[in-house]
Amino acid sequence: MLQINLLPVREVRRRFEARQIVLQLVLVLILTIAALGAFHARMASQMERTQARIYQMDKDIAQFKPQIDQVEAFKKKKKELEKKIEVIESLDRQRRGPVRMLAELSDRIPDRVWITSLETNGSQVKLQGESLDNELVAIFARNLGESKYFGDVDLGGTQLTKQKGGLNLVRFDMNATLLGTKAPDAAAEAATAPAGARGKPAGKRG
Repeated sequence: MLQINLLPVREVRRRFEARQIVLQLVLVLILTIAALGAFHARMASQMERTQARIYQMDKDIAQFKPQIDQVEAFKKKKKELEKKIEVIESLDRQRRGPVRMLAELSDRIPDRVWITSLETNGSQVKLQGESLDNELVAIFARNLGESKYFGDVDLGGTQLTKQKGGLNLVRFDMNATLLGTKAPDAAAEAATAPAGARGKPAGKRG
């Protein structure tokens, strides 16, 4: 009977299969390395582009920095000027307030009525004066009440006094509130004020 030794054939097949496995592993390793290399190259390219953009932005910022500094300096100077304007306007309002108040009183006070005392505390005004009779005091209070410059006009009271020479005078107290910016122009208001309301400037007259 013929006998054939198959051990060498099996050994050759086993070595071939092992070689195939090794080749597959090597191929997988090569493909993995290639994929990692491609990913690294793409990331490196993106990083390079990003760095180029950052460099360009830094260059643009450096280029426009003088203009940016000028804008900031302009904004700062604008704020300072606005504050100065506010201070000037406030001082101007404070300066014009007493002038317009006295002009308004002069336009509203009737003849034969005199203001002997004038006190202000903020927007509150306290008047003391004298008149020949109560009717003129009432006219004065009514005129102030019709003014757009004064509000809350309140006649505190009147008192009859006798002066030297036998002349009887009515002393009065009056309170009012200044309305500030709502006040009309003195010249325009004087032109439209009732004829009986316009008199001589406020103050004692002979």
